[in-house]
Amino acid sequence: MSTSVVTKGLSDVIKERRSVRKYEPNFTISKEEVQDIIKEATLAPSSSNLQPWRFMVIQDQEVKKELKTIAYNQEQVETASAVIAVLGDKEMHESVDKVYRSAFEAGYLDETSMDRLIQSANNLYPNAPEEVRKNIATFDAGLVSMQIMLIAKDRGYDTVPMAGFNKEQFVQRFNVPDRYFPLVLIPIGKAAAPAHKTTRLPLEDVVIEYI
Repeated sequence: MSTSVVTKGLSDVIKERRSVRKYEPNFTISKEEVQDIIKEATLAPSSSNLQPWRFMVIQDQEVKKELKTIAYNQEQVETASAVIAVLGDKEMHESVDKVYRSAFEAGYLDETSMDRLIQSANNLYPNAPEEVRKNIATFDAGLVSMQIMLIAKDRGYDTVPMAGFNKEQFVQRFNVPDRYFPLVLIPIGKAAAPAHKTTRLPLEDVVIEYI
């Protein structure tokens, strides 16, 4: 468990999170802390609660150097304390029984509801086109990725989401099974320099209409 003291509200964390690309190379985060961040992040919602996300945590310095070349030599991959690779699971239906039986055993579902949900999900997901399942997994992985970054910031760490890496090379180097596909790398560590500040479009440009 983290020993960090949470002293800020969610709004403060959201406002202070920035994409950091320069990290203190000698700063370390324990494997247990990274695991705890991921565990908390997986409370994110997902389609039918099938949680179609998987993670690879890369902390070995030599492996991070290899990953840096796959990520077009972006230095944050090597200097961050760890890199969390977020993958989508296009065969999320393989988890249907486990997900709903777990809810039943926890007392959140009765057996009739469990059986109904299992049947419904098994009718829907295996028959959906692969592209549809990949889109679902991509959306849900985005939700859990944002949670990772906010939780990390709340604990005093910095992150940056990276979609810019060679996904084919990643799959080959890390022997990623065919059912999974890499989506984003999230370096996490302690900032060595402030992130560049950015602006946002005004509200009137992004809210299409009030009805």
